[in-house]
Amino acid sequence: MARIYLDHAATSPLRPEVRSTMEEGFALWANPSSPHAEGRRAKAALEDARERIKRSLSWDGELIFTSGASEALAIGLQRAKASRRIVSAVEHDAVFRAAPDAQIFTDDAVLDDQALIAIQHVNSETGTINPVGEMAQKVKETGAVVLSDCAQSAGKLDLPDADMLVISAHKFGGPIGIGALLMRNYALLEPMGGHERGYRQGTENLPAALGMAAALEAGDWQTSSADRAEFAQGLSDHRLTVGETADYILALTHPTMSAQALLIRLDAMGFAVSAGSACSSGTLKKSRVLDAFGVSDEIAARTIRVSIGWSTTPEELEQFADAWRSLT
Repeated sequence: MARIYLDHAATSPLRPEVRSTMEEGFALWANPSSPHAEGRRAKAALEDARERIKRSLSWDGELIFTSGASEALAIGLQRAKASRRIVSAVEHDAVFRAAPDAQIFTDDAVLDDQALIAIQHVNSETGTINPVGEMAQKVKETGAVVLSDCAQSAGKLDLPDADMLVISAHKFGGPIGIGALLMRNYALLEPMGGHERGYRQGTENLPAALGMAAALEAGDWQTSSADRAEFAQGLSDHRLTVGETADYILALTHPTMSAQALLIRLDAMGFAVSAGSACSSGTLKKSRVLDAFGVSDEIAARTIRVSIGWSTTPEELEQFADAWRSLT
C-alpha cells in the first residue's frame, strides 16, 4: 500500500502549480534591489507576488517577506514599538524563543499602548481556534497591539482582524523557507535597514515569493468540509478537543497505547502522523501546549496529532480511520 501522509501541520507537499511557478522565478535571477533592468524586472515580479498574496488573504495592510513564521514572529515580537510582551500559554515554541521574558496572558494582564499581545489563531497541536478578531476588538481601545500567529490558518480560514499576522508558505502547499509578517502599517515596528523597505535584512527569495502566491491562489483541496467532518465524527470517541477546533487538525487519544508506540505502529502501517508540533515531537517530554490546556499527563502521553492538507483524499482518511480502529 502506498504511504499516506497526515502531518500537514508540520509541512504540506509542494503543489504542482507552485513548482512550475518557481521555475519561472529562477529565470529572474537578478537581485530585486539592483537598479539595472534585470533588477527592476525582478523587483516588479516580487511586488506582483506581494500584491497577489495580500489579495488572496484579503489583507489591505503591509507585508514583509521573511524566511518563515519563526523569523516573522521574531521581527514582530522583538521590534514592535512596545515595552512589554504578553503571550498566551499555548503559543508555538518560536514565540517563547523570540520573547523569552514575555508575560503569560491572564485576565488581569495590564493592557495599554505599551503592550504587545501574541495570540495564535489556530493551535498546531489541538486545532483549537482562538477568537483573535474578537479579542483584538476588545483590547483596541487600550492601545495594545495584537499579533497573531496564523501559520496554521492562512490559506485555510479567514484571517483575524489583528494588527500583525504571521504566515508560513509550507503550511499550505507553498515552498519551505518563506513566510511573511503582515502589518497594519510600518509604524508598528522599529526599522533596521536593509531590504523590505528597511525592515528586514537579506535579499528576498523571489522564486519562493512567487511560489507562495501561487499556492494561495490554487485554493482547492481534495477533501471537502463534509469529508473532513465525517472523518472527525467517525473518530469522535477518541478525539481530544479544546474549544472550537479546525477540521484539519485532530488530536487523537488512544485508550491504552502510548503516543510513541502509536507513531511506530502507524508508521509501520504506512501512515505519517506526529505527536505534537514538529519542533518538539521528537522528545519524550509532555507537550507544553497540552499541559497549558489542562490535559492530564496520562491523556497527553497517549495523544497523537493527525493533520489534513490540500493533497489528502477521502480514501486516505477512510484508510486511516480503519487503521486506527484496528489499534483500539
